Amino acid sequence: MIKSMTGFGRTAIEVTGKSITVEIRTLNSKQLDLNTRIAPLFRNNENEIRAMISHELERGKIDFYLTLDRNSAPNVSINSGLAKSYFETLSALSKDLNNPVESDIFMQVLRMPDVISTPQEELSDEDWVAVKDAIQETCNKVNDFRLTEGAALAKDFEKRICMIRDMIDEVTPFEENRIATLRAKFEKGMADLAGKVQFDANRMEQEIFFYLEKLDITEEKVRLRKHCNYFLETMESPESNGKKLGFIVQECGREINTLGSKSNDFQIQQIVVRMKDELEKLKEQLANIL
Repeated sequence: MIKSMTGFGRTAIEVTGKSITVEIRTLNSKQLDLNTRIAPLFRNNENEIRAMISHELERGKIDFYLTLDRNSAPNVSINSGLAKSYFETLSALSKDLNNPVESDIFMQVLRMPDVISTPQEELSDEDWVAVKDAIQETCNKVNDFRLTEGAALAKDFEKRICMIRDMIDEVTPFEENRIATLRAKFEKGMADLAGKVQFDANRMEQEIFFYLEKLDITEEKVRLRKHCNYFLETMESPESNGKKLGFIVQECGREINTLGSKSNDFQIQQIVVRMKDELEKLKEQLANIL
């Protein structure tokens, strides 16, 4: 199962005269990078919110928004006695300083400390349960989004890894011709040296054999095919194994590089370049996988 790290979810609920909106946006990241914007009413529950999100969404750059809009005006109290005291004091000061702008004093009084106060609102247990359910629902929406994105990526992964595996078969005819060409080249060289330089023909034959054996790419082809098959098997796992798939792709890259360095053949190297191109496209997309 492939799950993308890109996701989005939004849930809006109404509780006791308040409209609450939960929104989550996720992007790819190597680790959990959680940024939260939480309404002051829920600040005391931030640790619980973070624990819930990290458990449900695991990894990625996650932006979490919990906003609150009131359907009615909050209860506001005005300390009339304190306001009058401020007003009388500021009016007297204004008169002493010959300040003619007395109309501004009232606005200044309203801004003075403790003149206007809003009672501290507490979050009820019932409201918090409703908010937690909304957060859980939003996480579920994000995961559904990730699965949909992951399904599209899985098709692309399967296509590219199968293309790399099929290219292994394209190498075979060139590989056979390459060995025959190299052997013929060595034999011609030995024939040209005959009579000019003394050498042990049997020893030379052994050296040619060892050289050609070092250029053999059968082992690399077998390992590369196994890595490709293992990649496809891992994709079918119930978990999203983005990191594991990345490690498998690294192993594929090592085999492809070795195959290219040992090939000593232009046609095979062209195939290797195509393999590397598909592998790089895989690597780019794997960065988005959970």
